[in-house]
Amino acid sequence: MTSEPFASPAREAFAHVSARTGFAVDPKEEQEVIRRVARALEPDARDIPDETFRDILCTVRRKKRISRLVDLTRRSGRIWVTRDEIEQAVATITEPEANDTVLERALAPVAQERLRSYAATPRKVFDAIQADLLDTGRVLSPGQIDLLLMAIAIAFGLPEGDPFLDTARRDEAQRQKTAHTIERTAQEKRQKEEQRLAAWEESLVPFKDVPRLLRCSHKEALRWIAENRLPVARKVSESGGRERWEFDPAELIALRDKLGEWRDGAAAATPGSPRVQADMGRKVANSVIARVAALDRYAAHFRTARALNRQITLVTGPTNSGKSYTALNALAQADSGLALAPLRLLAHEFREALASRGVEASLSTGEERILVPSSKHLAATVEMCPFYNPVDVAVIDEAQMLFDTDRGAAWTAAIMGAPARHLYILGAPDCIPMVRRIAELCGDPVDEISLERKSPLRSASQPVKLADLTTGDALIAFSRREVLDLRAALMQHGKRVAVVYGALSPEVRRAEAQRFNSGAADILIATDAIGMGLNLSIKRVVFAALKKFDGRQTRDLTVQEVKQIGGRAGRYGKHEVGTVAVLAGAGSPSFIRRQLEADTEEQSDLRPYVQPDADIVKAVAAEIGSESLYGVLSRIHRAVLRKDDPNYRLADMEQAFDIASALEGVEGLDLTTRWSYAMCPVDDRDNGIKRLVGWAADHAAGRRVMPPGTGRLPPSERASREELERAEKRHKRLVAWRWLALRFPDFYPDREEAEETTRKLNDWIESVLRQQSRTRTTSGRERRK
Repeated sequence: MTSEPFASPAREAFAHVSARTGFAVDPKEEQEVIRRVARALEPDARDIPDETFRDILCTVRRKKRISRLVDLTRRSGRIWVTRDEIEQAVATITEPEANDTVLERALAPVAQERLRSYAATPRKVFDAIQADLLDTGRVLSPGQIDLLLMAIAIAFGLPEGDPFLDTARRDEAQRQKTAHTIERTAQEKRQKEEQRLAAWEESLVPFKDVPRLLRCSHKEALRWIAENRLPVARKVSESGGRERWEFDPAELIALRDKLGEWRDGAAAATPGSPRVQADMGRKVANSVIARVAALDRYAAHFRTARALNRQITLVTGPTNSGKSYTALNALAQADSGLALAPLRLLAHEFREALASRGVEASLSTGEERILVPSSKHLAATVEMCPFYNPVDVAVIDEAQMLFDTDRGAAWTAAIMGAPARHLYILGAPDCIPMVRRIAELCGDPVDEISLERKSPLRSASQPVKLADLTTGDALIAFSRREVLDLRAALMQHGKRVAVVYGALSPEVRRAEAQRFNSGAADILIATDAIGMGLNLSIKRVVFAALKKFDGRQTRDLTVQEVKQIGGRAGRYGKHEVGTVAVLAGAGSPSFIRRQLEADTEEQSDLRPYVQPDADIVKAVAAEIGSESLYGVLSRIHRAVLRKDDPNYRLADMEQAFDIASALEGVEGLDLTTRWSYAMCPVDDRDNGIKRLVGWAADHAAGRRVMPPGTGRLPPSERASREELERAEKRHKRLVAWRWLALRFPDFYPDREEAEETTRKLNDWIESVLRQQSRTRTTSGRERRK
């Protein structure tokens, strides 16, 4: 036993200072307080200053105060107040025994400063905060709207009676009323379209009723069906591989007047003479819709391309095999040409590659146009392929995207429809059978060139520890969160880090790639967004995971994924050998070795994806006599392509269908305009469809839709992950807005302002990512070596 009254100097100091100051310490806090007192003690001291004790108590109680203030703001309905500003407010409190009033008093100036930093005017602040909340799925109630408007008015020092409050309340009430009306009307119209389709399907009759309705023989009915004179309304698969044919009785009756002509034609026909399709009338049989849409004869839809004597050269090879070099040289030497890329960033790179060869080219992407009047060359994203102006040479990159369920149809259309006399198709080896199939459907001859890597690629025999990553390494994860966790962990090891992931804009990705290539960053951490569109000087690729979630399930990486991503290692001319490894604890190096050595995986289904375009949508609408995009897409989905069509399969149009469904309640937009909205690139994980419908409603009402702002951008060195994510979502809003502005400039004005806002957001995001101190995070989860 000790002879002293206290077991330690720290406990003695704690007893002295707590008695002197009178601050009560909860038993749950005592151990942590004493530990901090021990740190604050000078050598041989038995006491600490009162002010130091106050600071210790405030620090120990900070977490509890943050939780309390979060609770107070949420209970009062102030859901726009962020945890970041609550933490900032609590950090300013110097009273050890602060009550709720003190907490609220500390929050007030922080919250007001944040509101003022959102935008230049109260109205823009109000709109920007609501947009941020909508990104997270939160919509303010009328009471919460009043609270927010009052907070904004106080922050801006508006005088009593300022019209902002009444005007904003009135506009918001009208907006919510309109949104409710749109939703209700959309539901009613969808039900009407579904009832209309169901009633028609119930009216169909089996084949046995056809001779009676047409007043013909059984044999004649079969012959006329084979000659495509009698439309089969619906084909229903049954057990045993059988198929039941159904017919529209009203349509059959309308064709009775044609029977004499058909019989006379049959009598006069000679063997081998071509069969002529009959006039199918104006009814709305599914077979009629299929013929109007012509997706089962999709290659014929591209008349300009079919009129040309096209030659296809298919250039395949792994990453770092130089696929684009020969094609770009041919394109630059041609009098006219077209370069189609999967990403806006790559379209810019194609344009720059042509410029380096002395050829000026225009640019066309979903968000921007750069017109060079004297140029006969165009660099574009695949979705922007022009189908009507013939050129000498066209280049289409990344043809393995043909297998992508979301975007594959754009590659099908580009390869089938590019109006080029010589078409170069570039891609990984697994695209070969699909491109051959498409060429066969088009009747185009194909030359094939197979390239090998310019530098060898090998798999590492041992896992790599996080601490052992070195200059020139690229670490691959499969989510934004994992990328940022790994970034924080590596910076703790003193590494300079660049990052690339899907939510970043092409400009930021490019800037991060440049930091890595120039040596300003030692290590690159990326998602599989690295696999396309960036020139990177990587020495070694290290997988931080060997499984990924693909939107439906968590699965092993495929052979092609490992080869496409791992192939980024060993940049020719920079590194003699490329190495592919796995992070310690993430899996076995043998998996990497097997995938790299495996043959290209054969795809089980070589039918290219197809989807309608604006012309097909209008043709089907005219056939069924409807201006409902939802109704048109429903019929296309039900009628255009049978699931067992031998040549094509319908692309995943779920998002377009969801947008069309939501737009049903917006009055005043024609079919073509609705189709444009349905094609707009939005992310519904951020409630993008709901925002899009609001913009469409303003458009239909003749109101202009102003570009989104940057929102609040704190100093980049103090930005948290939450603030970074908010900025990324704001950028996605701007992408959608700029996409629409190109198509509807009268209703989406001030494109220059939107472009400047985009630049500011990109610069801020890049500045945040350049910070080499650990980014603040609320997750608390760190990756260990």
